[in-house]
Amino acid sequence: MLMRVRALLAALWSGFLLCVAGVAAPVAFGVLARPEAGRYVGRLFELDAQLGLVLGLLLVMMERRVQRDAESARITTPELLLPLGALFCVVLGYYGLQPLMAEARAGQGALSFGALHGISSGIFALKALLVLSLAWRTSRR
Repeated sequence: MLMRVRALLAALWSGFLLCVAGVAAPVAFGVLARPEAGRYVGRLFELDAQLGLVLGLLLVMMERRVQRDAESARITTPELLLPLGALFCVVLGYYGLQPLMAEARAGQGALSFGALHGISSGIFALKALLVLSLAWRTSRR
């Protein structure tokens, strides 16, 4: 049962990430004024960060439980490293870069808003790939 729940959570998380990146953000900028779209997408990324922390921690704990139940001597598995990597991306991308992006928007900081936005987009894409890989791997078992 735990294996199925883990696969479902990974699939739901990856689906959410794909919807934000492929549907919600592009549509917002297509139909709303730029400042309104920015606020809307900013709220989506805040929700993504909160959801990512919860789901990432749950998936890590579930994998540790699976390993304990299997009495495996392996300390690290891809099913553990993938959500840990996604958690790192959440912390770096949202909690690390968002304050820098706010400073850049105000004309402060070493990097421009565009450069920070590009870095943030890359981190988001990496997170999505990690979570998609996790969903793929957990669905095979």
